[in-house]
Amino acid sequence: MVPTHLPHDHGQDTTHMLEQMPPPEEFQQLSDLLRQLGDGSRLRLFWLLCHCEECVINLSAMMGMSSPAVSHHLKQLRGSSLIVSRRDGKEVYYKAADNLQVRLLHRLVEQLFAITCPGGPAKGGTGCGDEPSV
Repeated sequence: MVPTHLPHDHGQDTTHMLEQMPPPEEFQQLSDLLRQLGDGSRLRLFWLLCHCEECVINLSAMMGMSSPAVSHHLKQLRGSSLIVSRRDGKEVYYKAADNLQVRLLHRLVEQLFAITCPGGPAKGGTGCGDEPSV
């Protein structure tokens, strides 16, 4: 429901903006998705899986985490449809899903690293805390 008038008139016509605003349920869905990337470990896993396909054992070694901890984060990312898996014999391999949502989120993460981290992945570094290159 779009209000016909606001309690304070500041000279702006907000009717069109409010008509274009997505419903609260869509904001909640987006919030839930972004919450998955709000955890540093899941964000690191998401970033890695945007660049490679790997099994849990290798991801655990890359992340410096136990396999059960990595598996827990992978389950969360799969539940949000950010990653997909495939089985090859006994091994299960994970990678970022191939859809517009994931590509946009990956691009956003890369751009945020470039803005907030002088040595972030977009600049050839490993992330915040790197010494800036001279």
